[in-house]
Amino acid sequence: MAAVQVAASLPCGQPREAPRELSPELDDGFRRLSARLRALQPDDSTVSRMEIHLLFDQLISENYSDGGGVTPEDVSGLLVRACQLVPLNQNHLVSKVSQLIHHLLNRLQVVVDEQNLDFLLTYTISAIEQCSSWTHMEILQALAALLYCNGSKCQKYLPDLLGKSGLLVKLSDLTHSDPEVRRAAVHCMANLCLSVPGQPYLEESYQHVCFQAFLTILQAPKSSDMDDITFCMLLQNALKGMQSLLNGGKMRLTQAEHLGALLAVLKKAMFHGLPGLNIEMPTVLYPTPLPQYDGRSPPKPQQPESSAARPSANKKKKHKVKQKKTQQGEKEEEEESSSEVEAGPGLSMGRVNTCGQNTWCSSPRGSQSLPADTGREVPSPFTASGWKRVSSSESDYSDAEGGMQSKLRSYQAKVRQGALACFLSTIKSIEKKVLYGYWSAFVPDTPELGSPQSVSLMTLTLKDPSPKTRACALQVLSAILEGSKQFLSVAEDTSDHKRAFTPFSVTIASSIRELHRCLLLALVAESSSQTLTQIIKCLANLVSNAPYNRLKLSLLTKVWTHIKPYIRHKDVNVRVSSLTLLGAIVSTHAPLPEVQLLLQQPCSSGLSSGSSSSATPHLGTPDGWKKFPAGPSLEDASVISPKGSSEPCWLIRLCISTVVLPREDSCSESDAGAGSGLGSTYEPSPMRLEALQVLAHLARGYFSMTQQYLMELSEVICKCMGEANPSVQLHGMKLLEELGTGLIQQHKPDSNTAPDQRVPVYLVVMFWTAMLNGPLPRALQSSEHPTLQASACDALSSILPEAFSSLPNDKQILCITMLLGLNDSKNHVVKAATSRALGVYVLFPCLRQDVIFVADTANAILMSLQDKSLNVRAKAAWSLGNLTDTLIVNMDTPDPSFQDEFSGLLLLKMLQSAIQASRDKDKVKSNAVRALGNLLHFLQPAHIERPRFAEIIEEAIQALISTVVHEAAMKVRWNACYAMGNVFKNPTLPLGTAPWTSQAYKALTSVVLSCKNFKVRIRSAAALSVPGKRAQYGSREQFTQIWDALVTALQKSEDTTDFLEFKYCASLRTHICQALFHLLSLASASDLPSIQESLELNGDMIRSYVLQFLKSGAEGDDPGAVHTPQERDQMVRAALKHTRSVQALAGDTAQGVIVGFLDDILRAHRDCLGGQVALLGSSDR
Repeated sequence: MAAVQVAASLPCGQPREAPRELSPELDDGFRRLSARLRALQPDDSTVSRMEIHLLFDQLISENYSDGGGVTPEDVSGLLVRACQLVPLNQNHLVSKVSQLIHHLLNRLQVVVDEQNLDFLLTYTISAIEQCSSWTHMEILQALAALLYCNGSKCQKYLPDLLGKSGLLVKLSDLTHSDPEVRRAAVHCMANLCLSVPGQPYLEESYQHVCFQAFLTILQAPKSSDMDDITFCMLLQNALKGMQSLLNGGKMRLTQAEHLGALLAVLKKAMFHGLPGLNIEMPTVLYPTPLPQYDGRSPPKPQQPESSAARPSANKKKKHKVKQKKTQQGEKEEEEESSSEVEAGPGLSMGRVNTCGQNTWCSSPRGSQSLPADTGREVPSPFTASGWKRVSSSESDYSDAEGGMQSKLRSYQAKVRQGALACFLSTIKSIEKKVLYGYWSAFVPDTPELGSPQSVSLMTLTLKDPSPKTRACALQVLSAILEGSKQFLSVAEDTSDHKRAFTPFSVTIASSIRELHRCLLLALVAESSSQTLTQIIKCLANLVSNAPYNRLKLSLLTKVWTHIKPYIRHKDVNVRVSSLTLLGAIVSTHAPLPEVQLLLQQPCSSGLSSGSSSSATPHLGTPDGWKKFPAGPSLEDASVISPKGSSEPCWLIRLCISTVVLPREDSCSESDAGAGSGLGSTYEPSPMRLEALQVLAHLARGYFSMTQQYLMELSEVICKCMGEANPSVQLHGMKLLEELGTGLIQQHKPDSNTAPDQRVPVYLVVMFWTAMLNGPLPRALQSSEHPTLQASACDALSSILPEAFSSLPNDKQILCITMLLGLNDSKNHVVKAATSRALGVYVLFPCLRQDVIFVADTANAILMSLQDKSLNVRAKAAWSLGNLTDTLIVNMDTPDPSFQDEFSGLLLLKMLQSAIQASRDKDKVKSNAVRALGNLLHFLQPAHIERPRFAEIIEEAIQALISTVVHEAAMKVRWNACYAMGNVFKNPTLPLGTAPWTSQAYKALTSVVLSCKNFKVRIRSAAALSVPGKRAQYGSREQFTQIWDALVTALQKSEDTTDFLEFKYCASLRTHICQALFHLLSLASASDLPSIQESLELNGDMIRSYVLQFLKSGAEGDDPGAVHTPQERDQMVRAALKHTRSVQALAGDTAQGVIVGFLDDILRAHRDCLGGQVALLGSSDR
């Protein structure tokens, strides 16, 4: 018989090991029935068939709810034995054994092992080929259960399943007569596409077969022989398979037509079954900045029962949730029954009209209580949803709660959710710049007067009756908005309405405004807490990426006003996301004048203090938590408060209260799972952490507002650092770092803050004394929390230098000792942070002349430069650059004791380490070459005379030359050119006579001629003008080469294909002109003939650029250029004076030609200035 033939070819007929001990409940069930089945022998008699049939029925009807004792091996062995007993010519038994395979694998969540899988796949494939067509549905269900999570083990069956004439390809074809079989075949194909981590995936050719099959199904309309629910299930399976291809196969949609076709079907499926909406989509969507293909049919008239069935937004509704048994491959979420689908808060087509189509909606809640929650915790969309996980079976839907219409609406909602999940996977698999070509197809734009609103993701957010679908649409919109800052940066509002076309910048600005309007409409109409959280997160993404500095005011004000009531929402996730949104507002393009005004609003504005649903502390007495009086901080409040800000900042008050004050009421259900802990009297941990992040954002962007709470915030930080929760400690430390950085920025010489508005230094000293007396040293020693240690090092490096010098000696010693000790840490994160902090301290004026401290710091940095971690070496190289900056600063002090006392041996080690670091990665190299330039500049005659230094100096200069010439990151080459200029500043080096002189000048001239980056060219031209003596430029030939290179560079100063480099053209010409006049002011008599020849060839070009140089000068941001007109004029006169003083060779006419050239330039410049003066005089008259 067929069954026996199949069994003979497989090893599963071997004797099985003794069955495992089962639970008592199952002992009489699965084990008994399994033993009876194994005792049977293949027999074609009617009695045998009836007995097998009865056994299969008993196995299917058995209760497996306590199936913990049934092993996968038992199930696999039983299924193999069952197939061995059923010949393929017995259609009824084949159908029954297929049902058994499907049922057991689903109910017991079993994935068949590879050995038994081979037999079962061979059997089911043969059954499809040989059995009657009416059995194909059950056989395909069994095949789907076998393929689930086994795609990598089915490689040898792929030609039979997915080949040109493969079973699944034929059965899923649109021409197949049975729609149920077609759906089951697509289900098998979807399960085959499911990926398993660590296992090989489908070959690319089969991926394309499946992609085309799914795409064809999604594009095809519903056939007349298919009912609506079957069609929905078919679409769900195709969407699951497509999502698996995008996720597991990492399928790259490189062809525009593939992507456009996929996006077209996804957009169509997103709106499948949405009441009152029927859109027609083209086969392919093409990228375009303008809306297209959004034609939709007029909305259907509202059904009377529909309006009666949907309650208002503020009406609380109890939801009945049908409990479903878990089936394999689909951990079914609670079924969206009719009560859930229609429980959306007024979410029919009239949902959008809550406040009018084109008007901004003010919150109807205000300070009143918020709408009731759905009454249960809703899982996050896309994470544990039944439609996402590829199921090995389709559940039977019970329509006991709402009839066929509710059942259909639920299936249609799942199609929309599946399309949104697939779209989310598509977003992750393509580049953002490609995605934004389709922006207008999915993101709304302000509709023109009289025209309908285009359908978009916001249509689902506002009109879909299913809360889960609305949340999914918002999650997709958030993914589109995430990282869109560069794309949205072109947006700009304009009041010019007379243009014949709409600029792209105006279109994007209009889209941003419409997103604000729609999301705020959704916010005030939503009652589902999970969807509400997604709305607020989506708003936070929008706020983080929108260019408010280029848009009209009031957008942020409206968001701010609408979100305030939700800070008091009873659901902790809503409260946390509300704080996240406020943090996004205060961190976007900070500081914004609009946000500054919002922060100064009264504390009570928009906040309810008596709401029964409140879970946040009152804001009235924020100082009640303090254990000791504020002392001097209160007396000095007027000193550190900015003028005109007498009203306290309500957001800072809210955040402080959230972090430190106990909660007023008992913990809500959502709080219980949010990290609040049993017995905790404080807000849940996520809420407190978010409040600390908002405070950090305020300290970074609005320090003038935050500074009035400096001492109070110091007590908040101390309280956070004293807690056991490492996350709270870490966020408190981050806040400390931001406050320290804000104080440093405020006290910089170029700060915009007036001196009388700055925090006094003595108050900063008081602040840091409190920190060092508090738990900060303990955090530095907490080796069990290395991230906290590293953050404490970062915070310690943010001390204001003027305040550090005023700290008590014991506190200064404590800081230095802790940092030097932590530099020996085995943790790379701590060591990197310590290296950076030492690099900050070595620049402090009170420490940089301390030879012992500088030497200790140098030894610590040199040790870190040998670390295995690239991040540690990069930080150490940066600190070495700072340390060598300190050496240069100390050279300019009147007291030479530092140079005399600094160890020559240590200087030698620093040179060796810097040379080695200059061969490292670019992150290390850029600062290593900076250190090399400073060290070579610092060398004293006593060092250079030593034989040990000669070889090191040569090696160091060769390292710099190599870095200048070779292709590397532009920052590295810029630093190398700057370092070369520093080397030229050392008069004791044998520049001009040493062999490396010509190599150094050749490297710099090649850069000034050909480097693509104009900033590097500018720096090389500046380096060429550093030597102060003619002898340092070497021979006459070398001097001529440098001059000719600079003239050629001047001629090519506008030759670039990169538009971004054009803004540096003027600065480059200024530095080249400055270098030419510097060379001319040093030229000897033998140099003049070559200069004359150059002027005869390029005199007109040089003259025009020099006149521009005299008139306009350098870019103001370059300290190495000559800025004032008097200084520029003086350079030309100095060159003229020197040329006249040169004793020319007999018969040489070069001197006269050059003098005449310079006289002509000065005369033309005077005439130009005289003309300008005369013009100004006539205008005055």
